[in-house]
Amino acid sequence: MEITDDKLLRIALVTSLIGIIGLIIFTPTIEVKEVGIGDINRGMIDEEVKVTGVITDVAQSSSKTSYFLTINDGEAQIPLIIFESQVSEIQSRNLDIEDFKDRKVQVVGTITEYNSDLELILSNGDSLRIIN
Repeated sequence: MEITDDKLLRIALVTSLIGIIGLIIFTPTIEVKEVGIGDINRGMIDEEVKVTGVITDVAQSSSKTSYFLTINDGEAQIPLIIFESQVSEIQSRNLDIEDFKDRKVQVVGTITEYNSDLELILSNGDSLRIIN
């Protein structure tokens, strides 16, 4: 059997369609991994995770556009960075960043490293939620 350009194109098209359909079907079932702050390590850099803890400190950047929060789960703590675009999203929900201080929250963010320290970058404005 001879493979022509036309046959190769059809095979590629069918394979692509199967892959796209698979993504559409399975994407809603993919969940972010929930971890304890003490379990976060350098091998998890660029990984999106969910953590739960209490915001113990809130500080604003010198440019007044970003916030640096400290989240503590009782065993460890990690800085949570909220950039200007996420601050706007949070404020559009009639919340102020200061409202999160001393509150138990659930956060979804990406683990990064800055100056040899691990930190969590908030994924989006809806990724920071107060829980009871």
